[in-house]
Amino acid sequence: MSATGSGTAPCRFAHYFVVCGIDTETGLEPDELAALYQWLEADRHGRSQDAANSGENFEQSPLRRTFKSKVLAHFPETVEWNPFDQDAVNMLCMPKGLSFRTQVDNREPQFHSYLITREDGSRTYGFVLTFYEEVTSKQICTAMQTLYQMHHAEHSGSVCASSSCSMDSLASSLDEGDATSLNKLHCCSSYDMSRDTLYVSKALCLITPLPFMQACRKFLTQLHRAVSSQQPPPLPLESYIHNILYEVPLPPPGRSLKFHGVYEPIVCQRPSPSELPLADYSLKQVFELLGVENLVQVFTCVLLEMQILLYSQDYQRLMTVAEGITTLLFPFQWQHVYVPILPASLLHFLDAPVPYLMGLQSKEGTDRSKLELPQEANLCFVDIDNHFIELPEDFPQFPNKLEFIQEISAVLLQFGIPPEGSLPCSESATKLKSLALHDLVNDKKNGNLPGDALAVFELLQGNATLERLQALAKRTGVTVGRVQTLGDSTVKEKDGRLQCEEEELRDATLNVQVREVFANRFSHMFADYESFVIQSAMDLESWLTNREQMHNFDKASFLSDQPEPYLPFLSHFIETQMFATFIDNKIMSQWEVTEPLLRVFDSRIEKMRLYNVRIPNLRSSNYQKSTILKESAQSIEQRLMKIDHTAVHPHLLDMKIGQGKYEQGFFPKLQADVLAAGPTNNNRWASRTGTAQRRKDRLRQHSEHLGLDNDLREQVEGCLVLQNSVAFWEWDQGPPPPIQPPTKSFSACCLKYMQEARSLGKSLRQPKLSDLSPAVIAQTNWKFVEGLLKECRMKTKRMLVEKMGHEAVELGHGEANITGLEENTLIASLCDLMERIWSHGLQVKQGKSALWSHLLQYQEREEKLEQTAVSPVLLGPERRKSESGLTMPFLRVSLIQDMRHIQNVSEIKTDVGRARGWIRLSLEKKLLSQHLKQLLSNQALTKKLYKRYAFLRCEEEKEQFLYHLLTLNTVDYFCFTSVFTTIMIPYRAVIIPIKKLSNAITTSNPWVGVSGELGDSGVMQIPKNVLEITFECQNLGKLTTAQIGHDNSGLLAKWLVDCVMVRNEITGHTYKFPCGRWLGKGVDDGSLERILIGELIIPCADEDLSKQCRTPPLQRSPTQTRRISITSLAGKNKPNADQIQEAIGEAVNNIVKHFHKPEKERGSLTILLCGENGLVSALEQFFHHGFKSSRIFQKNVFVWDFIEKAMAYFEMTDQIGDTEEGMESFRSKCKVFCHYVNAINITPRNIGKDGKFQLLVCLGARDHLLPQWIPLLVECPLITRMYEEYALLRDHLTVNSLIQALQTVHEFNITLESSLVKGITL
Repeated sequence: MSATGSGTAPCRFAHYFVVCGIDTETGLEPDELAALYQWLEADRHGRSQDAANSGENFEQSPLRRTFKSKVLAHFPETVEWNPFDQDAVNMLCMPKGLSFRTQVDNREPQFHSYLITREDGSRTYGFVLTFYEEVTSKQICTAMQTLYQMHHAEHSGSVCASSSCSMDSLASSLDEGDATSLNKLHCCSSYDMSRDTLYVSKALCLITPLPFMQACRKFLTQLHRAVSSQQPPPLPLESYIHNILYEVPLPPPGRSLKFHGVYEPIVCQRPSPSELPLADYSLKQVFELLGVENLVQVFTCVLLEMQILLYSQDYQRLMTVAEGITTLLFPFQWQHVYVPILPASLLHFLDAPVPYLMGLQSKEGTDRSKLELPQEANLCFVDIDNHFIELPEDFPQFPNKLEFIQEISAVLLQFGIPPEGSLPCSESATKLKSLALHDLVNDKKNGNLPGDALAVFELLQGNATLERLQALAKRTGVTVGRVQTLGDSTVKEKDGRLQCEEEELRDATLNVQVREVFANRFSHMFADYESFVIQSAMDLESWLTNREQMHNFDKASFLSDQPEPYLPFLSHFIETQMFATFIDNKIMSQWEVTEPLLRVFDSRIEKMRLYNVRIPNLRSSNYQKSTILKESAQSIEQRLMKIDHTAVHPHLLDMKIGQGKYEQGFFPKLQADVLAAGPTNNNRWASRTGTAQRRKDRLRQHSEHLGLDNDLREQVEGCLVLQNSVAFWEWDQGPPPPIQPPTKSFSACCLKYMQEARSLGKSLRQPKLSDLSPAVIAQTNWKFVEGLLKECRMKTKRMLVEKMGHEAVELGHGEANITGLEENTLIASLCDLMERIWSHGLQVKQGKSALWSHLLQYQEREEKLEQTAVSPVLLGPERRKSESGLTMPFLRVSLIQDMRHIQNVSEIKTDVGRARGWIRLSLEKKLLSQHLKQLLSNQALTKKLYKRYAFLRCEEEKEQFLYHLLTLNTVDYFCFTSVFTTIMIPYRAVIIPIKKLSNAITTSNPWVGVSGELGDSGVMQIPKNVLEITFECQNLGKLTTAQIGHDNSGLLAKWLVDCVMVRNEITGHTYKFPCGRWLGKGVDDGSLERILIGELIIPCADEDLSKQCRTPPLQRSPTQTRRISITSLAGKNKPNADQIQEAIGEAVNNIVKHFHKPEKERGSLTILLCGENGLVSALEQFFHHGFKSSRIFQKNVFVWDFIEKAMAYFEMTDQIGDTEEGMESFRSKCKVFCHYVNAINITPRNIGKDGKFQLLVCLGARDHLLPQWIPLLVECPLITRMYEEYALLRDHLTVNSLIQALQTVHEFNITLESSLVKGITL
């Protein structure tokens, strides 16, 4: 390779020209990788491996088998910046290997493209035209004849059996399948050397640094046209290939370039640095294949980094859809496995437990239900040919999805594209249709003329001269085809060219306008992202060193600033690797050259702010359409209509005479000496800034792949099809790599596997899986195990740090607290990780959820063991009830029991949903690690289900995984309770009396009711002499209050209750509702019912772990020491004035904070009003301060007594006929106050005096009346008789401060629980 050829490679249009096909010297060779796959599949499904052992598959016609292709020639030999990888290029040019056809088969040329990711992460693109060339080697024809005879002999009993499955399915789909049609279909798979002409596939390929798909397609099409034409091309083919390799440059950014093919000029253009990057794949075709709605759904899955599998018979469709979707991601970039073309023979590479975007070539006639995929829990399956997608469960919708689809549809309709897509017929259906039509045309029984006769008949009509010519031709035996005048053909050719150019312009315009719509959405959604970027490092080196420990983006603040409808999507999206890389690039831009996509995006945001396009209200979810569609289309149109540069014309080369002789239908053997190097003078298009550009490219690629170990950056994207080194994937949030060149090439990475495969192929008659297992499978999967463990460590650490709140901040971990939305996102991510772990190394897939399948098999085994060992003694603990009724009975904890709970939830319909429900339930019960340890302790089952290299069979990593999950027990999750809000849940309630001071059992008829954040149970009667009941009702959520009471009947009606205990029988959460008060007339405050505030009890077993968590406990019910009569308030624990004022301020502040949280994350307001440190408690202390109790003759006096006396005074003054204006306002307020007090007094509920005061405060807070009522009480003359002079209620400054504090809650809409206001009519 000359210096010139390599030196100018970075700015050349094409790097390589490649020819792939059959090597006539080596003859027919079976495809080793395909044979290896057949053997592994046979072993996997327990079938006989004889066919695979023999290396031949006689069940399939030789015309349908896979044979090995080879790179026959490539020019130049190598390029310095893009070394030629022969194995990768060969496999991707001909993913199915060599294909053979006969003259009866369809031999239309096929175009497809692919990409290869180089070692530095940059991509090169391959564009391939595959056509069929007649086989002239008698040796190969004889070999094919022999193979067909062996195949025919194997199935001589049935003609139908010789046809492939796809042909059978096609034949069965005929409406009227006569014998002629069926015979023709069978002939497609037969070969007779004496009768048939044999053709074999050959591929022409251009490898380029940029995806100029349309230009490359035109060039290759013209090359093929030159080969198949009756006339030789104007110049030898070497001239055109040499021209595109060495004399055609890359168009400069923002410019267009014209170069020359064999027959016609070809134009390509390149966007400027301020425009969206180059995208030459037709989005029109993508929308026609999928439709707008399907595409938006798939696009959302890609953004959330799920596993995306594209499925089609057509390689170009796979590539078009993959490139089209990733193009729309601007300004983000897909960071994970990207293999748009993965041959069906390498299906087992889908076992990779990481996010991926792969394209799988489907076999003709293959049904989706027969496609066994290793993992489907988080899979988006896109059947391109059938216009069908399967989506993962429970993934959030794209913001403003409906308006977004409408805007895209409007653009498509302008170009005449239906938004629902237009599904083309599959290739097999098209073939069958054309075959049937051909039969009908040639069917003389139906009165039709044969094809040539019909052509003549049309021609002869109304033309006497041509009639005489036809008669002459008939006598001489000449066949006349369709004829058209020369003038007509020239006009048509010109019109066709103009139409082609116009269509190309329309496609380019459509591409850019649709991309602008997508880019506009991100511009509005992330217009203020810079405000939330955390720039904490002083220099690049320190940032790279501490990258893993740093928080680079203030996620909580960002989400709090977004419109409510956006949150489900955004909370998931900001956790992805593509968003993390985007933020990393932003931070690095302060030290290095800004990444190109980021630079374009930032300039768009700046322009948007400059023109004030964005609505100032950040929380607005109003949809805003793109305003620059015409402007962006104009720049493309200008470049295509006005060519900026023209490349050197192809010209004669210094070739040896006699070589490269033209022969129609055959691609010539090219002269290597003239194509091995470019011209001696430096190309005038060569960039003098090549070195600087390479440096920028390296920095760009470094920033794109931050967070990845250098060892893991060995790229297999595109080349993946050649090796089993699928371990080389990237992992979320890994440490950043140092800037250094890779140490190993791709070829070196896959060389060992290729050698193994080839040696296996040579000895296919005696393959052994043991030859592969230790050397290949273990070596290529340990990276998976390591990566999964690392991801688990990162996720559990994140969940802990976020959940622990301020304690984490004190320890230097960054963000302060976690919202319910973020928590749900992190738990969903954990569920996804566990599905991937359980999918890794599966022997045989059963169901969509690998985890649930494992659990079911464990359950089946355990239940069989239980049945064989059943005895009454074992069931004792479960049936045992509390002997005394004073404590909550034992709740049996088991993995199987939790599975049964999930199986009984009728709302969960799928295995994936059941697995996620079980994970959430186990996490909430703090049993996830324990349950999984129990599941994996059955080693016999694990060995049966998983291969040796699977994650779950790596003992050390498995133990570390369980330990990381165990750390989650230090915090409280309600991830099951808060998600499954409509399911029926069994509860158990136990009432615990204080037996030393009262009766254990009351003679009256007690009742109880329970309320939670999601609803209440209603009143439930408790049978006499029973202190425990069970009941079932719809999920109440976190329990907040319990109501307990009785009807005061019988001799022993007075009842001193210590507390009420309520337990959720599914989650095991037990709530204690302290009481410590009497229930009965003539005792305490005379209450027959009380409202109690609950607190969650932490199990004793977790006491040590819980001490590490500083999560504040729930508020409790008012205790007996607080809710007590005035005569006892003279004790030492009486709060002073400062403490009372502080308590009021704290209570009001808590209410204000409550309403400033997002609605879904607020929790219970009842606790803030009626809890131990709530507003009612603080006001009660305020009213107790300075109360005169010595004149009441030993009788207990309550605050409510003062309220009632004040009401009586106001009612009396209301009768005095004073008409002053001030008195009118005073009377109005008094009237309202008296109305509320009377309504509380006449309620049928016996809630006691303290309960009535609590109710008055709650109603006053709800209706914003407390600041009006307190001045009334202060002005009441009774205050001087009932309060000391130092009382807070008589201090005007303190009272004014109290009123101001209470007025701060006026702006909030307070809603009271039904349990508090039941029976009140106002």
